[in-house]
Amino acid sequence: MNLDQNLTSLDPAFARNQNALWMVNQIFNGLVQIDSNLNTLPCIAKNWKISEDGLNYTFHLRNDVFFHDDPIFPGGKGRKVKADDFVYSFYRLIDPKVASSGSWIFSDKVKDQHSFIALNDSTFQIILTKPFPAFLSLLTAQYASVVPKEVVEHYGKDFRSHPIGTGPFKFKYWKEDEVLVFLKNEKYWEKENGHQLPYLDAVKVTFISDKQSAFMNFIKKDLDFFDKVDGSYRDDILTKGGKMTQKYKGKFQLIKSPYLCTEYLGFLVDTTKSIAKNSPVKYLKVRQAINYAIDKPKLIKYLRNSIGIPATAGFVPEGMPGFDSTVVKGYHYEPEKAARLLAEAGFPNGKGMPQITLSTSTTYKDLMEFIQGELNAIGIKVKIDASPNASLRDMMSKNAVNFFRGSWIADYGDAENYLAVFYSKNKVPNGPNYTGYFNKDYDRLFERSYYENDPQKRYKLYQKMDSMVMTYANIVPILYDQSLIMLQNNISGYPLNPLNLMILKHVKKQ
Repeated sequence: MNLDQNLTSLDPAFARNQNALWMVNQIFNGLVQIDSNLNTLPCIAKNWKISEDGLNYTFHLRNDVFFHDDPIFPGGKGRKVKADDFVYSFYRLIDPKVASSGSWIFSDKVKDQHSFIALNDSTFQIILTKPFPAFLSLLTAQYASVVPKEVVEHYGKDFRSHPIGTGPFKFKYWKEDEVLVFLKNEKYWEKENGHQLPYLDAVKVTFISDKQSAFMNFIKKDLDFFDKVDGSYRDDILTKGGKMTQKYKGKFQLIKSPYLCTEYLGFLVDTTKSIAKNSPVKYLKVRQAINYAIDKPKLIKYLRNSIGIPATAGFVPEGMPGFDSTVVKGYHYEPEKAARLLAEAGFPNGKGMPQITLSTSTTYKDLMEFIQGELNAIGIKVKIDASPNASLRDMMSKNAVNFFRGSWIADYGDAENYLAVFYSKNKVPNGPNYTGYFNKDYDRLFERSYYENDPQKRYKLYQKMDSMVMTYANIVPILYDQSLIMLQNNISGYPLNPLNLMILKHVKKQ
């Protein structure tokens, strides 16, 4: 396979982008793992118990899980994983000296290192400061992988390029920017229908940054796997309806599935901020008009060759457990209604309305130009300001932009992940509340959801919160993304999941 960007690290504590997550997931395991429907399944923990008050999680570990061999271990043989290893691995995430990008997993949920306890070699306990029903789901994140203390401490910063885990593949070789090789872990503990996993002998990763050249390699069958259809050759592979073009029919497999990512536009609604004071987007009816003015199905068909689902429910995307578009009603394309709302706001056909600036990252300029045209059609004048991704994010995290394009990708399979974005305590610069939405009733529901252990009842609270945001219209959900992957015809067993997490242990190559 090919990754179009170099990896920054193979250390799970720094698994912060998709390429790192994909690779870390082959080498490491955690207590629990996900299946294709985002259910939490046993992994190194064979079972667990949660206390009545939701604060104590006790995990019983398997006794047949071993770290990969490494010269640091006595005799060079990987040793058995014990509860102590999880104490070390989890504290490492919140240890300020390590400065892990995954510290958020535990930082506001546990008191300190003493919240992780090894009761004995095979019993591990976590004590939370407040209940968090999505906690098990959160533990499926690659950050929560187990690492061996003696190896990490021996290699120090170089553990990033010398990873030792318990996963289905073991690290063999990495020449940065060029090639990465994993080999089958012959001592892997997991079985499928009596057969020891993984099936593949090895995985080879190249780092060709030019998607066009990488795609040519896929066509020549030098690559077995290819993902993300780039704009430059999208029309070559896909019809506007999202089907494979005649040219490639039967040549390889093309698979589309929901991906938990919401592409949206956000409005700064906190009028204590000087830039929001005089902006027309401070008026609810203007924000609602913008929501009704965009033809999402047309945008997805013509600009994305039908990859993506029109976001006509809430901020929580399709594919997330508890998603229900019959309960959370968002906005459909209704230009007449948009025009009417604009007039009611005091700007008939946009008259007297100052120009608004839509801030976007350079990669999304074409989509934003489409939106500019849609808004122009009802009289709203929009200027597009395109800047690099990092500087846009920086401005968003300072509430320094009034109207911006964003995307929110799930880290774990619970809608809390999305709804936390509008919780008032998550205000910038430390939190993701880029729209400055503050609502006491919303906060109350959000806090109540932490004490609701019944998933169905929790989903009802989530749906209520999602509906509140849609009514207030501080965002315009544009689309719920889909992942698109291509596989050669001799590849089978690649499981898809809404987190778009790569799992190679079930894959077979004929």
